[in-house]
Amino acid sequence: MTALLFGILTIALVGPIPSALSRATWPLYAPRAAMTLWQSIALAAVLSAFSTGLAIAANLLSPGPDGAPTSNPFEEIHRLGWFLWTVYVAVFAVTLLIGARLMYTVLRVGIRTRARRNAHRQLIDLVDNVDRRLEAGRDIRILDVPAPLAYCLPGLRRRVVLSEGVLARLDDRELAAVIEHERAHLRARHDLVLEAFIALHEAFPRFVRSKSALGSVELLAEALADDQAARATTPTTLGRALVACADATAPRGAMAVGGPTTLVRVRRLAYLHSARTISVTAYTLAAAILIIPTMAVAIPWLTELSRLISHS
Repeated sequence: MTALLFGILTIALVGPIPSALSRATWPLYAPRAAMTLWQSIALAAVLSAFSTGLAIAANLLSPGPDGAPTSNPFEEIHRLGWFLWTVYVAVFAVTLLIGARLMYTVLRVGIRTRARRNAHRQLIDLVDNVDRRLEAGRDIRILDVPAPLAYCLPGLRRRVVLSEGVLARLDDRELAAVIEHERAHLRARHDLVLEAFIALHEAFPRFVRSKSALGSVELLAEALADDQAARATTPTTLGRALVACADATAPRGAMAVGGPTTLVRVRRLAYLHSARTISVTAYTLAAAILIIPTMAVAIPWLTELSRLISHS
């Protein structure tokens, strides 16, 4: 029964719940709370998936007449039969494989992304227009290219990269809005959140994974940075800057101010309002989604551990 409940919860957390949330419009007006909810859903889905496998595999260590679990899973063959025993062992092996693949993917995405950023950071430091950069700030790098470029490189040696093509399009206030947008990404370390969702996306097989979660989180990260830039300047100024930089591009591993979501973000700026009720509801759902599965896993295991200690 425990495995069945966790299995149903896992399916819900990787299927209909993310699909419904990705189609909703309210997250754009409470982006911080929506980002927290997405993170809780992702983490709860992983915990529930592992809990399903472990609950099934726990049948290999069923308590004997003395109340203590068997120390040798092979002894359960006679009780379970070869078929069920093989199924339980296979489920346990798949659970371990999924965990190993997830850890490997997290490490691979992190190492690959940082290597790409370091190489790109060294390149832009070499071709930086120092005279123009000194006027804008120490973390600014200006490239003497006509193509529109406006993005940031997160990390310990963070950079905000602009091109002459973008500078020619913006006035001083619009430029300040773009720079604040990129610095908001750097301060909040949105790159770490996106890395986690990229790793989850790549860890699942192609026939299972969906881009709805990753795409939604990317849009929310841009919305959060837009909010900071709009407060530092004005929503109108930021809107003009976003339109001017709509075709700005960025290399992989960086976050550009423009992109395909520009129109949605510009429309959002015209309807910014307080969404306290929505935010509180989203935070409550995030806490419930994360805490309930965790407690459902922790309480039985702690109870069993206490029982084993009392028998020892």
